[in-house]
Parts: sequence; C-alpha cells; structure tokens
Amino acid sequence: MLRRLTIRDFVIVDRLELEFSAGFGALTGETGAGKSILLDALGLALGGRAEAGVVRVAQERADIVAEFDVPEQGGLAAWLADEALEAEEGAIILRRVVDAGGRSRAWINGTAVSLAQLRAAGEWLADIHGQHAHHALLRGEAQRELLDAHAGAREAAADVLRCHREWQALVTLRREAQADSENSARERELLEWQLKELAQLAFDGAEWDEINSEHSRLAHAAGLMEGADETLAALGDGDYAVCSVLRHLDGRIAELADIDPALADVRELLSAAAIQADEALHALRRYRDRVDLDPQRLAEIERRISTVMDTARKYRVAPEELPQLLERWRERLATLEARSDPARLEQAEAEALARLERAAASLSALRRPAAESLSKEITEAMQTLAMAGGRFDVALEPCVPSAHGAEIVEFRVAANPGQALRSLAKVASGGELSRIGLAIQVMTSRDSATPTLIFDEVDVGIGGRVAEIVGKLLARLGQERQVLCVTHLPQVAACADWQWRIAKVEHGGQTLSEVTALGRDERIEEIARMLGGVNITATTREHAAEMLGPR
Repeated sequence: MLRRLTIRDFVIVDRLELEFSAGFGALTGETGAGKSILLDALGLALGGRAEAGVVRVAQERADIVAEFDVPEQGGLAAWLADEALEAEEGAIILRRVVDAGGRSRAWINGTAVSLAQLRAAGEWLADIHGQHAHHALLRGEAQRELLDAHAGAREAAADVLRCHREWQALVTLRREAQADSENSARERELLEWQLKELAQLAFDGAEWDEINSEHSRLAHAAGLMEGADETLAALGDGDYAVCSVLRHLDGRIAELADIDPALADVRELLSAAAIQADEALHALRRYRDRVDLDPQRLAEIERRISTVMDTARKYRVAPEELPQLLERWRERLATLEARSDPARLEQAEAEALARLERAAASLSALRRPAAESLSKEITEAMQTLAMAGGRFDVALEPCVPSAHGAEIVEFRVAANPGQALRSLAKVASGGELSRIGLAIQVMTSRDSATPTLIFDEVDVGIGGRVAEIVGKLLARLGQERQVLCVTHLPQVAACADWQWRIAKVEHGGQTLSEVTALGRDERIEEIARMLGGVNITATTREHAAEMLGPR
C-alpha cells in the first residue's frame, strides 16, 4: 500500500507531506481546491507523462516522492532484485523531479532509473481510474484487455500476438518470393560465386594478426640477427663478457662480505644481476638459433597478405571484417534459398498458422468462462445501481484468428427490462455509462494484483441511493485493498474509513493547496457542507452524523 507522499512545488502545492492509512480513504473539497492534483502528482511518481506546466510558478522544479510497501504477492520483489534496486525493510521509494523546462529524472530506492523502469515498478503498485475511464470502456481494445485481465489471460493473449506476427512474416516472405523470383535468382547466383571466392580464401581474423606478425619478423630478420649476435658477444662470447665479469665481481664481494656484513646487500644485488645476465644469455642463444633469413617464406607471406588486401578492397571492407562478411552472405543466401522453395514456404506458413490457431483456441478457453462470470457479476451490480432488470453481457463473436484471438470481444448492455442487448457504445446514456463503468471498474479491480486502487471522480453522473451503494462497493473493496477516492458525493465520503479535506488557502499573495486529515466532528462538518452547500443547518449536521453512523 501507499505509505507516504511528499510533494514540492507542484502546480499549486508548495510542500505537502502526507501519510496514508489502509482501507478506503475519501478526498473531498470544493471544486478546484486541488483534489485531483494530489493524484496527478502520484501519477508522475508512478511514471506518468511530465510537462513543464506542472512546476509551480516561479520555481525551478517540482519534486514528488512516493513510498510504498512492497507487495508480498506478484513479482515486484524479484523484479527489483533483477534490476539491482532491492527494497529496504520491505519499502520501495519512487522519486520524480520535473524541471521548469519539462525535462524529468527518476529514481527508485535512490538509484537513477529510466522512465520505463519507473513505469514498470508503478504498474505493480497502483491502478489509477480517472474521470474519463468510463469512456475508455467504449473502445473495443479496452474491453478486450479488461476481459483478458479478468480471465488471467494476458500471457495467452501475448502468445497469440507473437504467433500472429510469426505467421504474418511468413506470409509476407512467401508473397515477396512469388513476386520477385527472377531478381532473387540473380542475387542467389551472385552470392554463390562470392561465397565460393571467400571460402577458397579460407581467411579468418586470427590469421591476419599472425601473418602480419610473422611478416614483420621475416622482413627484419637481418637486423634481428645482427643485434642478437652483438648482444651475445657482449654478454658471454667476447673478451670482456658481462656475464663473466659479473660472476667474478660476485665472488669478490662475497669474500668481502664475510669480513664486513655491511656489504651483504651489495652482494645480493650483484648475485641477482649475475643470475639474470646468465638467463638472458641462454634465452638469447635459443632465440638466435631460431632466427634465420627465409626469403622464400617472406615472399609466400607477402603474396598471402596481398591476396587478402585485394579481396578486402574488392568488397570495400577491412581485411579483418572478411569473416563477418562471409557469415552475412551465408545468412542472406539461406533466406534466398528458402524463398526459392515454394513448397517449403507454404509448409512453414501452414505450420505457423496452426500454431496461431492452437494459441487462439487456448485463449478462447480462458475467455469463455471469464466472459460468463463477468457478465453475471456486472448484471447483479446493475440491479443495485438504479438499473433493475438491466442486463450486461460480454459477447464473444467468432472470427478468423487474428492478432487478438479467434473472437471479437464486445460489451453489450440492456439498461431496462425487455430491451435487447446492444453495444455499450450505442445504448448507454451518460448516467448509465457512469454507473455501468463504475461497476466494471470495481468488479475487475479484484483481478488486479496491485495493492492500491485510486478512483478520481469516477462517481460523476450518479447520486442519491445509487451513490450510497457505490460508497458501500468501494468500502467493501477497501477491506481487501487500499482504496483512495476523490469524490463530490457525501454518500460516498460517508462510507470511507478515513477522510481528508483539500482546500485552497491564501499565503504570501499566493494561492496554495492545503490538506487536512479530518476527525469525526470535522467529517460531520465536511459532509454537511457537501450535503447543504453554503448554509449548513443543524438538520444538515444531524443528517451528516447519521450518514457516518455511530461512533
């Protein structure tokens, strides 16, 4: 659940530090006081879109920090570990900073992250149902996604989409092959010739380094031999060989060190020098035995280098890139050869279509019972929302398997008894749509694993007894999740476990938003205001107290 929200310099908020409780909380206040601003700020912390206009006037940046408990269910803890963003003490802290130019930065648990990472974390933590969520339900795509969420079929839907893309790619490949068979044949013939040439070259990147190193050694063989001979003479083969001199001096100092131990360090140094000089002498003799003039091998290597360079220039690549070029040509030839075999292409296409049909059938098997249960639940909810006798149905119209399955999902409704079911988009009035939409959102919120549900004035268009029923629905949902609701309806607010009042205040010539946590007496006053407007009477207060119920 949401523990804490800190907001600085956001729209008309200078600084707010809010601590949230579990259960169902109502956010109330006059229109324009800034109730939805709090949810907009939370939306930013969850990865929502940022604009320069959210920064309070004359300030450099807006800063929002939201702290949540890490849900025990779901995969957020594992995701945080995979991203090296481990939570401390079971909490996750999201931070978003937006500067006056509209640029934003994000952090999770103090580590800078991308907006995509912030949004991914936010999806585990909270669902925000906005004022216009009802209208989104008129779109077929939104209806399909909502049913799949209710059915636990999101992975199955993703599998159908993947299979459809694979099938479409093979359909396109076959059509292109049929339309371009002559050009493909010419390209295939050229590639075969080029591959043969590179195969005969038998060149790899490791060889290039080796032959260049060997060429350098052979090209400078005379100089290497001369330098080695000169050094050998100085070390051990001449009249004043360094090795002999060092051994003599080492023995002499050893005698002196026996007399004066102060020379022990000098003796060690001379002894080490004598040993190293002897090792260098032996190593140089072995090297000299290997080095020889070999004009024939030098000419052979120069021819090899020339052949490789000519081939690389011909195909306009660096010599070391020739192996990669060979691999790309092999892959391209394999593609062209696949295109040149119509029977093989048709078989691959048929197999992909079969996989799509199987995936679509699996998705349909999940959708059918979920459509029945959702239809029943929403129909039952309609009976309590001033639509007695109304019906709701999630229709599944069979179709050719597509990217979204083997059926078209459509929400249909009959708002009154005796009416035929028709598309939700065509028959629902504004008030009916609000009630049906709210019922759908409340019922399907149970399918979400997110621990915090936020409703932003989703009760627009309802009132009276229906508003009380909606409040009870949200309160019942609040027993399972943390529920926050921005509302203008006293019947809804009265059902909340706790309530905040948001108001505008004048401070230093500026209009700011202020949040007050309400006790029971203050809740009575606020609900009375919501009931009676400007003139609040004792009767209105009594009615408000009655709505809140006993202490």
